[in-house]
Amino acid sequence: MTSNSSSGVGVIDKAALVLSALEAGPASLAELVSLTGLARPTAHRLAVALEYHRFVNRDLQGRFVLGPRLAELSSAAGEDRLLAAAGPVLAHLRDRTGESAQLFRRQGDLRLCVAAAERPVGLRDSVPVGATLSMRAGSAAQVLLAWEEPDRLHTGLRGARFSATMLSGVRRRGWAQSIAERERGVASVSAPVRGPSNRVVAAVSISGPVDRLTRQPGRLHAESVIEAARVLTEALTRG
Repeated sequence: MTSNSSSGVGVIDKAALVLSALEAGPASLAELVSLTGLARPTAHRLAVALEYHRFVNRDLQGRFVLGPRLAELSSAAGEDRLLAAAGPVLAHLRDRTGESAQLFRRQGDLRLCVAAAERPVGLRDSVPVGATLSMRAGSAAQVLLAWEEPDRLHTGLRGARFSATMLSGVRRRGWAQSIAERERGVASVSAPVRGPSNRVVAAVSISGPVDRLTRQPGRLHAESVIEAARVLTEALTRG
């Protein structure tokens, strides 16, 4: 993740490297050193300083994660383009597929629903905004893990309902599906949303009963989910 670009202010450039490294998820100090190319004492000093100012936080395993101050600043500046774009995109995806649509971001060892558009009537899978779900099951979890660094991917597979071979297929196809993986009787399809650095920052999903989505939900809805993910990716990367 090291970069040849420089602002001329070394400490800012190095702090930016640390924050960029955490964009994809939690990292130990050793992982920060590997991802940024910084010396261990420098990476530790910067991460602790960023933690003091709430730009960085720690998860339950003591790993560094992006902190709440970033979300506060983003909200204040009105620059969270992903959430701004998510409402109409998810509503269109729901209307096109007839299923509930969600947007998930990784939060440590969980995934957080940050936006949703519910199917208005009939049997549906309801995932409210703010709900946290496991990273060990479900198509969104597969998408959020599939493009991780190898060591994080290996760790994330411990206890998972999916395998490394399945994630290889997700990377090849560009989408994931699950059938009764997270919850009995529920199927889902997800695709990755990428940030300006081309890293996966979110997963857009649809979910509903297996009886309606069938045991091959990707055949029915992968194209629509991929298109929604593309629109959200463009919202993040344009300009």
